[in-house]
Amino acid sequence: MAMAAATAEGEPMMDINTTPLIDVMLVLLIMFIITIPIQTHAVKLDLPVNDQNNPPPDIDPIKNEVYISPQGVILWNAKPVSKLLLRQYLDQTTAMSPVPELHLKPDPAAPYGEVDEVLAITKHARITKMGFVGNEAYANF
Repeated sequence: MAMAAATAEGEPMMDINTTPLIDVMLVLLIMFIITIPIQTHAVKLDLPVNDQNNPPPDIDPIKNEVYISPQGVILWNAKPVSKLLLRQYLDQTTAMSPVPELHLKPDPAAPYGEVDEVLAITKHARITKMGFVGNEAYANF
């Protein structure tokens, strides 16, 4: 009744019908959502190809082993090296972060002079993470 009393009969309604405007807005919103491209969070990297001709690096970033054979040959990770090359490898390891461990493994029959020279080279290279591996081989000497 209150509505009928507020407006006279036969007068035009002054309010805009917003229902079609809301319908059009919702249709446009749905079309906009459908046309947005899917976001991908991929990082494009050029990965190295495993080449059989490319040898692995000579310095292991975790641990390296120096073995001195009974003939006095110095082996760095099972590869023969000279004393100069050994010093270069040791200098490269001290520049790495974190510094890899050095495992010194002289053969029980290795010449003492060669082992002493290798120890002097490691001392001059200021190697701090070094350990002797295979000490149980010296139990019978």
